[in-house]
Amino acid sequence: MAAQLHQFICLSDNFGVLVHDPETGATATIDAPEAAPILAALDEKGWTLTDILVTHRHGDHIDGIPGLKARFPEARLVVPVLEAAQIAEVAGKADLEVREGDEVKIGSLTAHVIETPGHTVGHIVYFFSEEELLFAGDTLFALGCGRVFETSMTVMWESLVKLASLPQETRVHCGHEYTQANARFALTVDPENVLLRNRANEIDAQRERGEATLPTTIALELATNPFLRAEDPLVQAAVGMSGADPAAVFAELRTRKNKA
Repeated sequence: MAAQLHQFICLSDNFGVLVHDPETGATATIDAPEAAPILAALDEKGWTLTDILVTHRHGDHIDGIPGLKARFPEARLVVPVLEAAQIAEVAGKADLEVREGDEVKIGSLTAHVIETPGHTVGHIVYFFSEEELLFAGDTLFALGCGRVFETSMTVMWESLVKLASLPQETRVHCGHEYTQANARFALTVDPENVLLRNRANEIDAQRERGEATLPTTIALELATNPFLRAEDPLVQAAVGMSGADPAAVFAELRTRKNKA
């Protein structure tokens, strides 16, 4: 039986997502920006929280954990091994620390852990291969990527290349609703991309209607996200780096976006 998802907004622009296994009743939250909206979503769906899957240690992804554990003390806390100590300062000791190649069971569902350092050094994502679902945290955004705080730009580029190699039909859920701003920047560095222009127009319409712009897909990001297109000659030419190492082109794109 297919996984059931429920997506909603936490804080101002963080996404909350619940992943529910109807076969067993298990339910995971992907990160925990704040407790109240997650608890309200659980109540709305009539689901019991069994797991908290953390992508990285930033407060807007973990500050809601104590409130969730107060209501659901048996919920299992799963965290990246490289950030377990920092997360414990906010959320207490994790039940499971995971790294590249580990699997996490949510009832009958299986998440594969992929390490994607860059935004933070220990950042991980969760890939449910059977369901073709990726929870990318703050590594990959629709039409964008996370700021690079704790590694080199090359390390972040390599993390994005990992995600770009996943099956193209994979549905991608990201940590934030940044898509409209990302589209505006993408058009400055990939102005001849007709698919991007059409997508930007649809995003504007979605936001005008108050709709979320996620999930996206790996295929759509490969076609329109400049941070996954650093090898593309048109993107390289747009930033004056024709023939350059894609990692260097990515670094230039990320630097420009930081200033946008």
